[in-house]
Amino acid sequence: MSVDGVDVVEAIHPDSDSSLLREMMIGPPETWPLRAGAEPRRVELSNNFCETGCCGGVFVTVQRCGGLVVWTWENTDDIRVPLPPDSHFDADRYDAELDRFVADHGWEEPVDTAARLLARELVALDWHRRWNCPPPPWSFGVSVGGRGEKAHVTMEFIATELRSYTLPVTGSEPVEDQVRRFVERVDASDPRA
Repeated sequence: MSVDGVDVVEAIHPDSDSSLLREMMIGPPETWPLRAGAEPRRVELSNNFCETGCCGGVFVTVQRCGGLVVWTWENTDDIRVPLPPDSHFDADRYDAELDRFVADHGWEEPVDTAARLLARELVALDWHRRWNCPPPPWSFGVSVGGRGEKAHVTMEFIATELRSYTLPVTGSEPVEDQVRRFVERVDASDPRA
């Protein structure tokens, strides 16, 4: 995580595990962890390969204040390490950079493409309303569950309890077709059953 050319997470919390995954940016923009809104959003950036409630981590609170996006830093890992001052970004440039980052699919493997397409289709489908599930981002999460020969995407959701569906991703047919069939199956099902 670079700010003004400095990897601030490495400076504050060296040898930590990143908590921000590209998978967190595949849903609708309002669910992206770093998307700034009028309400402050606390985002975990790193941890100690453990729960941050146990072993601490680095957090940033992201908030849109007029024409600026403000990041306020917090380190629950080691309070002796000085934090950078609040970071201020031009809101339009911030949004454009976040959009550019999310729109870059050049790094994707087929399983990543499947996860991105599935998240988009589930939001468009709006199926959670029919079954009285909580709305996104609380109603479901889409993640890459495996790569290579065991490539699959997991869709976790809350109906009466936490449940999941798995989409195996194969190289034998277009990813779009695999996702379309999976979404049709999800749409035809009752997650409460």
